[in-house]
Amino acid sequence: MRNIVKTIALIGLGLAVSTQASAWGQTGHRVTGKIAEQYLSPTAQAKIAQLLPNESLAEASTYADEMRSNPDPFWQKEAGPYHYVTVPAGKHYHEVGAPDQGDSVTALNKFSAVIRDANASLTDKQVALRFIVHIIGDLHQPLHAGNGTDKGGNDVKLEFFWENSNLHRVWDSGLIDRKQLSYSEWANWLSRKISTEQAQQWMTSDPMVYISESTKIRDQIYPDSDRLSWDYLYDNHPIVKIRLQQGGVRIAAYLNELFK
Repeated sequence: MRNIVKTIALIGLGLAVSTQASAWGQTGHRVTGKIAEQYLSPTAQAKIAQLLPNESLAEASTYADEMRSNPDPFWQKEAGPYHYVTVPAGKHYHEVGAPDQGDSVTALNKFSAVIRDANASLTDKQVALRFIVHIIGDLHQPLHAGNGTDKGGNDVKLEFFWENSNLHRVWDSGLIDRKQLSYSEWANWLSRKISTEQAQQWMTSDPMVYISESTKIRDQIYPDSDRLSWDYLYDNHPIVKIRLQQGGVRIAAYLNELFK
């Protein structure tokens, strides 16, 4: 527990050193999208409004998960690995890089290039923007920087508040949905707690920072028991909150840089 607290403190101060399923449930992704809108530059706001008229970043944030059942080969054969990276314990992303099928980092590069391409269609740019918002949220869920041994915690079967689950699902949605808040309630409450200094410290468009933070947290959240309830919620809820806050600020940071 003390090590986790230290990790939170380091990340909260912006001192962190610069891997499967959907990350954050729909509520978590929408929280990051809504928080991000508060930190967008005027230029980014204008460009996003052109690409996604009448669509908030909260709405855009869940698109990449909602399209998983689309029979198009892109969604069935290519897009799956774009939701995570794999970084074995004791390694950094730059030491292992992306697999042949790609990952979140290669996807961010791919979709950013589409946004910058003057010849890309509006439809392609819309998909790219929605995916970028989603991926950055993904990378702030610690188990989306998986260690390569258990499918990002999906193979870690357990009970969460006396219902069958797995560790990945607990972090995607269990810890968030347990509070029974809407995404707008979450976003409003968390936004008010982000200080100007924190926002400035977190404002980075470098995905290596997001990944490094997540791998550090990931290695400390595997439980000793396969029956999780109040103690696990109490110990890890502060991490969930700060990762949602950081995810929102970083979505804005990335888009501000992309549209600069």
